[in-house]
Amino acid sequence: MSCLQSWPEPIVRVQSLSESGIKSIPERYIKPLLHRPSLKTDNFDDDFKDNPDHPRINIPVIDLQDMFSSNKALRDETLSHISDACREWGFFQVVNHGVNHELMRSAREVWRQFFKLPVEVKQEYANSPTTYEGYGSRLGVQKGAKLDWSDYFFLHYMPQSLRNQSKWPALPSSCRELVAEYGEQVVKLCGELMKMLSVNLGLGEDQLQDAFGGENIGACLRVNFYPKCPQPDLTLGLSSHSDPGGLTLLLPDENVAGLQVRRSGNNWVTVKPIPNAFIVNIGDQIQVLSNAIYKSVEHRVIVNSEQERVSLALFYNPKSDLLIQPIKELVTKNRPALYPPMTFDEYRVFIRTRGPCGKAQVDSLKSST
Repeated sequence: MSCLQSWPEPIVRVQSLSESGIKSIPERYIKPLLHRPSLKTDNFDDDFKDNPDHPRINIPVIDLQDMFSSNKALRDETLSHISDACREWGFFQVVNHGVNHELMRSAREVWRQFFKLPVEVKQEYANSPTTYEGYGSRLGVQKGAKLDWSDYFFLHYMPQSLRNQSKWPALPSSCRELVAEYGEQVVKLCGELMKMLSVNLGLGEDQLQDAFGGENIGACLRVNFYPKCPQPDLTLGLSSHSDPGGLTLLLPDENVAGLQVRRSGNNWVTVKPIPNAFIVNIGDQIQVLSNAIYKSVEHRVIVNSEQERVSLALFYNPKSDLLIQPIKELVTKNRPALYPPMTFDEYRVFIRTRGPCGKAQVDSLKSST
């Protein structure tokens, strides 16, 4: 893993570039023509302002309230909606999910305040490719790679042995406490969603969670900061990728959309955030465990010249040294195992080396079997 010890070039903070008043972005951030966003067609609001009768396309929105009802018919209906969303989209939004709304707002705001701190304060938490924990501005360690227009803060939340609050920001003063409380509630929600996905796959309620390692799961938080960009049509806040882990819960910036989901071919749907909702998406590890019944989906982030954005992504992952492979009940003569056993530790080395690469990793596993 020696190649992962340091960044190949000096780190430039994208926020500093943005705030310097530059009128054009450096060449390192300009994406190849085929990977650039078409903001005229990719912007959610612009898609419809000239044609108000056109139905607005958005990922499914699912109300979890009925999952806590004693009425089995209502629970089954909600489970059916979740199943459809997982099979058809790989993405959905959830409301009435049980996480405190004020906590969600406070967590997002405290990180917005962190990124407003002087760069020398944030620089105390500068990260390396070894674990990515801390303040960062690039993914992947390939020298000369095209970079994304974003900064981030990455931290470990689970297992407890990796949780080190001294590596979490001491400023703003409420940050560490809020991160701990927010992480607890969101990890609990992920556990509930895992049960729902497991039942929908025809498995026991706890079977998917057990395949993750039971209580010995991994969870980490990446807070994304997307500064204003003078040429948003030339770059991306985050390049196209599928999430390498298990399940992702994203708390988006409600003020401005940025997440895009690949629907088919090169058609991108810009997700319009719902107030007090989480965006849920399937990661590569659930694709492997479900033997591709559920599939992770490529997504990316666009930026804009008018507004910065902050989002919080909680990644709910398998125990890092546990072999992940298709669950035996989902392997049949007509649907043999599509993926070889591999630990999550082995899997994510690919991501840490190359950075976001669409679905190249999980697809390469499938094609080699």
